[in-house]
Amino acid sequence: MLRSTGFRLFGVGLLTLFMFIPLFFAAIIIEDRGDHARSTINSISREWGGSQQLVGPYFRVPVSGPVTRLENRERVDPATGETVITQVSVTNVEPKRPLYILPDAYQAAISTTSEERQRGIFRVPVYTASAEIDFTFDQTAVAGFVDSDETLHWEDAEVVIGVSDNRSLRGAAELRVDGAMVPLSPRGTTALPNTYATRETVSIAPTYTSSGITAQIGDPREVTEFNLILGFNGAQNLTLAPVGRTTSLSMTSDWAHPSFTGAFLPDERSVDDTGFTAQWTIPHLARGLPQIGRSEPDQNAGSLGFGVRFYQPNDFYQKAFRAARHSILFIALTFLTVFLIENRAERPVHPVQYILIGLAQCVFVVMMTAYSEQIGFDLAYALSAGATILLLTMFGATGLKLGVRTWVLAAMLIVIYTVLYFILQSTDYALLAGSTLAFAALAGTIYATRNEKWYREPDPNRPSLLDRMRPAAAPDPQPNQSK
Repeated sequence: MLRSTGFRLFGVGLLTLFMFIPLFFAAIIIEDRGDHARSTINSISREWGGSQQLVGPYFRVPVSGPVTRLENRERVDPATGETVITQVSVTNVEPKRPLYILPDAYQAAISTTSEERQRGIFRVPVYTASAEIDFTFDQTAVAGFVDSDETLHWEDAEVVIGVSDNRSLRGAAELRVDGAMVPLSPRGTTALPNTYATRETVSIAPTYTSSGITAQIGDPREVTEFNLILGFNGAQNLTLAPVGRTTSLSMTSDWAHPSFTGAFLPDERSVDDTGFTAQWTIPHLARGLPQIGRSEPDQNAGSLGFGVRFYQPNDFYQKAFRAARHSILFIALTFLTVFLIENRAERPVHPVQYILIGLAQCVFVVMMTAYSEQIGFDLAYALSAGATILLLTMFGATGLKLGVRTWVLAAMLIVIYTVLYFILQSTDYALLAGSTLAFAALAGTIYATRNEKWYREPDPNRPSLLDRMRPAAAPDPQPNQSK
């Protein structure tokens, strides 16, 4: 029974399931290595400037108005001479929530120059960007956003430009208002001017803490043209928030592997080996942002950011992890091939030999990852797969004594690792390739075992189970013999 075909095939299936254990640990090694690589990449990115998102420029106009509060006052009761506390209604002019106005026409042109920074064996694409933004101000419909007793302090208006991190700002930083240069200041922690606190008490102005820069521009209603030039560093991502009623962005770069991302894809794009160009046009109705409001637009506008991710084409950790997940299928196919071509009558393959074959294919995944870090994925895959195929072919010829059937094993291994390569290269066709290969393997197994005698030939002299369950008949009595 132990040497029967059905029992051995069942044992091969159990050994295949056993291979989940080394594949699990191989996947853990790959995942830990990938986490270390991502941590290093993020560290380099932060030091250079990190992912950048521009929110703005937009206008911030201070607002003041009467605020009535109840205050406790002490007075002496003339009847009793005792000191009593009474509440008095006091109205003061105090700063209120400012008015935020987004630009009307907004045209941005961003160009980037990329390079790779290296730490150890890890390389990170970083860029140096230059942005030029032309925008205009439209004061229409402002009156509906302030109360009749509130005052807009146009003389203290400012332009706000939000960036991801001020430490990334490099190179030019210029704001021109009708051609005149206006000084820029870090946004940081800024207090609103108190010139409009005109009553008996002067209130403490509110503060805000955010990354970015600001500029006091005076009354924007008297300005016809604004121009901002900004230079900054960044890594991995570069996005822009659509703050204009009509936002137009033109982006050029020398990075040849862009991945366009965000809430809007480009209307036009061109990508070649020398870099890419892309253009976006976002109308007011598509962005879903209020043109005028009393809340800071950074968060809402930032969620609608669009732009490009500087894609790193050698992200082989994801491919290696997928290889570990798919390897159980290819180990099963290898086991099945060996089972079908082995000489079961004379020299059947031992379970330990199956385990050695499976471990070799598990080590392939780890070896492919290690070599990919040094020489790139394609060459590492070819080297690791070639070594694994050669090892198992030699093992089939010398250890399994397959003879000329060794070439069948070698051909099957070449097919398996060729299909695995295409699966790792294209996730879109992974299911198609894997299911087709599995079906072909099942069809081949059915064909190869079509004449297999799965049951032992019955013994004609052996009684059936029903006959053995019947009670034995009593022996016939012997007739008396006369003396």
